[in-house]
Amino acid sequence: MTQAELAERMGRPLKTINEIVAGKAAITSDTALQLEKVLGVPASFWTNHERIFRDTLARHRETDELEQQLDWLKTMPVKELVRAGWIVAAAEPVDQLRIVLGFFGVAGVDEWRALWESPDAIFRKSPAFTANRPATAAWLRQGELVAQKINCASFDETRFTEALVQLRNFTAKDPEKFVPALRERCASTGVAVVIVPPLSGVRAYGATRWLHSTKALVQLSLRGRPTTTCGSRSSTKPATC
Repeated sequence: MTQAELAERMGRPLKTINEIVAGKAAITSDTALQLEKVLGVPASFWTNHERIFRDTLARHRETDELEQQLDWLKTMPVKELVRAGWIVAAAEPVDQLRIVLGFFGVAGVDEWRALWESPDAIFRKSPAFTANRPATAAWLRQGELVAQKINCASFDETRFTEALVQLRNFTAKDPEKFVPALRERCASTGVAVVIVPPLSGVRAYGATRWLHSTKALVQLSLRGRPTTTCGSRSSTKPATC
């Protein structure tokens, strides 16, 4: 069947059929129904293939854009992220860039810079060292992902302040008992407490930030945690004496 005959049978302009065949014009739901009547092929066939075609075109465009941003990937601690199990390794650089952007929850490098170059967080850190911004951003993001899985009540400043007073007495206990109690008590006041080991270049001992208006995050790295001896018992756990 010629394009002219198809246009006549469908009651559509020949130019429109030319553009559909060339992939310049999309097959709409109305067009798919017309093709179903004229060619006897279900409308779902045409709409599904149209979706796949457009998705493929978009993927190719995205790949071209990401290839222009591969220099940024070199600034990321990719190997450490893989070793930590936070992301998976990819064979192709563009695929690795997609994975890293997905880890940070952003669509592109510009969006990453806007969100993560100057994160809205307060740090407890040593001024003696220069922090690595990408590594610090990755550490913060992992804390955010962990915290998202913690169910918290709505933030209550009064209850949180009261909890801090009570929890100070718990710090003399074994960390295996203290940490779960800390997390549970803080979650009941709207604060998620997470412990995320630091990456190389992360100089923060801890950070606090808001995840949203009713949920706060306290993130600890245990960076520089001391080895202590309690009586005759040696321990590599955080000092509790």
